[in-house]
Amino acid sequence: MEKAQHENETTLTKFLLLGFGDLGDQQLLLFLLFLMIYIVTMVGNIIIVVLVVADHHLHTPMYFFLGNLSGLETCYSSNILPVMLANLFHGGQGTISVAGCMTQYYFFGFLAASECYLLAAMSYDRYVAICKPLLYTVLMNSKVCLQLVAGSWISGSLAINITICLMHQLNFCGPTEINHFFCDFNPILKLSCSDTHNIELLTLFLAAVCSLPPFLLTLTSYGYIISAIVRIPSTAGRQKAFSTCSSHLIVVSIFYGTIMIVYMLPKTEALQDLNKVFSLFYTVLTPLFNPLIYSLRNREVKAAFRKAVAKFCVLERM
Repeated sequence: MEKAQHENETTLTKFLLLGFGDLGDQQLLLFLLFLMIYIVTMVGNIIIVVLVVADHHLHTPMYFFLGNLSGLETCYSSNILPVMLANLFHGGQGTISVAGCMTQYYFFGFLAASECYLLAAMSYDRYVAICKPLLYTVLMNSKVCLQLVAGSWISGSLAINITICLMHQLNFCGPTEINHFFCDFNPILKLSCSDTHNIELLTLFLAAVCSLPPFLLTLTSYGYIISAIVRIPSTAGRQKAFSTCSSHLIVVSIFYGTIMIVYMLPKTEALQDLNKVFSLFYTVLTPLFNPLIYSLRNREVKAAFRKAVAKFCVLERM
């Protein structure tokens, strides 16, 4: 009955993103913090993409995947953080059109699903490198790498296209407030005056397809990797092998761990603020950690960066 009454009301054209509007004087501090995070994230990821493209020493499967992941994280951050920063600058909350909200959710879902598959592809690459080193060049040739990356992007696109088509059929008649810092699936559906039962079930199925298989593949790959590392006789050999994949494991753990916490917690008002905090990990911190972890822990990336800086200094002197 309540849904029917809402359908007779005027259709909404804008939402109000509440974000962190309840933090008062701390908003300026948050704005400066997230602005710094955004700048570091963009600069770090763009540098990795440029290095992977420009330095022929990094033209290997591992860095090909890393370059794609950095490009994805650049888009991911640019989809979430500019809106959050604008809202923090103007008091912590701000309006967003229904079309703009749907667009932000589309790119969030597309990039998040693509990242799940891309992280799985990277774990498979490390599995082959450590567990089947003699077959590495055969199993991870350029054609296979292209197929894995293309499959990651296409899989993410297919899933979110189905969801967004159904969401465009929803009516929004009020309330207008989204208690989040970006347009996520559950907060949007809470505002709809249409029947959302079918779209919730279908989206739950699509989310499981997009997350569970790559997550299980990632776990399986690292299970074999750890088993192979334990069997290495020398301590130095074990440390070298584990350092190759430990950075990837850190990124995967943060990404999947926080997503599972957010979407498995009960959808109650009491836990809404906690969901916001955990959401920051996979929307803001994971894209930041990616370039920092890989660049600080990887000799080849640091060597390529020093070489690029040296070339730039020589050109400047000329």
